[in-house]
Formats: sequence, structure tokens, C-alpha cells
Amino acid sequence: MNPAVKRVLVGVVGGAVTLIGVVALIAPGPGWLIIFTGLGILGTEFAWAARALTTAKDVASRAANAAKIKKKHQLMILAAIAFISLALLVIWYEYLR
Repeated sequence: MNPAVKRVLVGVVGGAVTLIGVVALIAPGPGWLIIFTGLGILGTEFAWAARALTTAKDVASRAANAAKIKKKHQLMILAAIAFISLALLVIWYEYLR
């Protein structure tokens, strides 16, 4: 296939997928996933799209790391919820029924 035709075809398909992702941000759907897919398609032929995808991956990775809760804290939260649930169940059973 002619490299110019391939570049145009990748541009059209990648652009369309990215635009569908933008629409999916507003409508129900996995908008960011579709946008990243579109940037991945565009990144095979265009350096700017590859840089944008790398930057987006870095930002998403930092956000995911910031949102993580340590295993110890997860277990403490789970134990507190279980204790509170048990205490409310005992109160309901003994006094409110």
C-alpha cells in the first residue's frame, strides 16, 4: 500500500475513533478508553499523537497511584464497617423490633 494512502487512512480511522470517544464522554459509554484507542491508532503514523498518548498514560497512571489505598488501611476500613454493621444489627434486634 502506498505510504501516503496508509497515512491518510490511519488519520481518518484514528480521528473518527477519537471523535467517537469525545461523544462518548457526554453520552453513556467508555469515553476515555475510546479516546486512548483513537490516539493509539493515530500514534502509529503521527508523532504528535504518540506524544499525546504517552502524556495521557502518565497522567492516568499518576491519578491511579494517588487513588490507591494501602492494604492495611483497606482491612481497617473493612473491619470498622463490619463492626458498625454488627453493632447496628444487635441494637435493632434488641431494642427496635
